[in-house]
Amino acid sequence: MKNKIQELRQEHHVTQAELADQLQVSRQTIISLERGKYNASLMLAHRLATYFNTTIEDIFTFEEE
Repeated sequence: MKNKIQELRQEHHVTQAELADQLQVSRQTIISLERGKYNASLMLAHRLATYFNTTIEDIFTFEEE
């Protein structure tokens, strides 16, 4: 699954640490999400969408493997 988290974070001038703090996750979680090494839970995806004022579908691109 691909995502636009890094792109959105940079557009909003937010550091990984700031985003992690706002979402109540570790900075390592944000790093792993941005690198595609971790897929967000539905709850985390919802919190990301709410934080960036967008939809889950706009952040995450599902790809068949």
